[in-house]
Amino acid sequence: MSQKLEYKKLERIIKGVANHRRLQILELIEKEPELSVLEISEKLKSEFKNISAHINKMAVSGLVMKRSDSKSIRQKLTKRGINILKFVRMLE
Repeated sequence: MSQKLEYKKLERIIKGVANHRRLQILELIEKEPELSVLEISEKLKSEFKNISAHINKMAVSGLVMKRSDSKSIRQKLTKRGINILKFVRMLE
């Protein structure tokens, strides 16, 4: 894989977490795995559409995994999502 492609992959990961709301979502999912978008939006007191867009960006970045339970889509952190949270906490 060329260096340029590696940089683009890293950029996608960083963009997936480069927002205060996304960091809040990651921390919430870490504490309460398998939440739906509606549950996350209610807990963070933010619009459903906004939370959904953030989660989609994090899924593309490989930070969260989505699972359908026939009623809703549930979110869970991936290994990358867990590692990103650890890294962010080191920066604090």
